[in-house]
Amino acid sequence: MIAHAGRVLLIRRTAPAGALLWTFPSGKLDPGESAAKAAARETREEAGVLVAPLVVLGSRVHPATGWRVVYVACRLLDGVAHAASPREVAEMAWVRPAELGGFVPGGVYPPVQTWLEAYAS
Repeated sequence: MIAHAGRVLLIRRTAPAGALLWTFPSGKLDPGESAAKAAARETREEAGVLVAPLVVLGSRVHPATGWRVVYVACRLLDGVAHAASPREVAEMAWVRPAELGGFVPGGVYPPVQTWLEAYAS
């Protein structure tokens, strides 16, 4: 998850992930890869930006997909977000934390929300 200038980056997937159409850049871990390295790699692959992982905010089994998710806060280092993988990503949006409810049904994972309130405001 990337917060920059008071906004957080979301991607709209070409195919929904379970009930989710909009998500934070994300993907599967490669063998031997840490969650932080995967977050940076997936963000580069999907959004075309270079990020530095800051902190793991928590993990859970996502209620909409049933997948285990690890949330990693990242800092934008370089690049302009775009749909770098058109097969997977239809569009990007930088949204204010208060607007996330319109994109993420059921609300944001509480540790992510807490971090956003402190970092992205």
